[in-house]
Amino acid sequence: MEAATIKLIIISIVPVLFAIVVHEVAHGWVAKLRGDQTAYLMGRLTLNPFKHIDPVGTVLVPLVMIAMLGFAFGWAKPVPVDWRNLRSPRRDMVLVAAAGPGSNFVMALGWGVIMSLAIYFAPGLGSFAAPLALMAKVGVLINVVLMVFNLIPLPPLDGGRVAVGLLPPALADPLSRLEPFGMILILVLLATGLLGKILWPFVSVVAQFVLSLTGSGMS
Repeated sequence: MEAATIKLIIISIVPVLFAIVVHEVAHGWVAKLRGDQTAYLMGRLTLNPFKHIDPVGTVLVPLVMIAMLGFAFGWAKPVPVDWRNLRSPRRDMVLVAAAGPGSNFVMALGWGVIMSLAIYFAPGLGSFAAPLALMAKVGVLINVVLMVFNLIPLPPLDGGRVAVGLLPPALADPLSRLEPFGMILILVLLATGLLGKILWPFVSVVAQFVLSLTGSGMS
């Protein structure tokens, strides 16, 4: 493995862990606010990454993605939510599902600010400026990728759950029945390269929007 790839992996650890862990905690936190204590009682409302690590999605997949494509992608163990405990299951399902992608957007903005500050204060930061700016760049990209990916309107992704909660029953019910096959379809699209072609234009637009808001650049 090349030195540059090893450096990128090391720099990516913090933003990748934060992106996928906070995403799951956000689901559980909103569920708790709406009446479901399941994730809280299981000790999942914590930023301790060891409570959320999935050996494949949190470790193996991000490492392979960085080595092959130069950016990270992954997932954590899903936070359990019992929809029956929610005060208004149909409405609250939308809020719980949207919390994950919403947290990624907020984190992308945060990393954009850090990137802007690292560039602005580069002379004072010395040798720390470039690694910090690169870490922030990874933070923006991984959070935007996770947000856009999870907003695909196909269960069991967050966007699918949002769609099921917002659509009228005549459309929501057939869509919800696709859940057992949703990830199979996603994996087929990923294997054929179509998923990247579909998502990347949206990722690029959102990333540029985030960076324009935070005054940073992504060269």
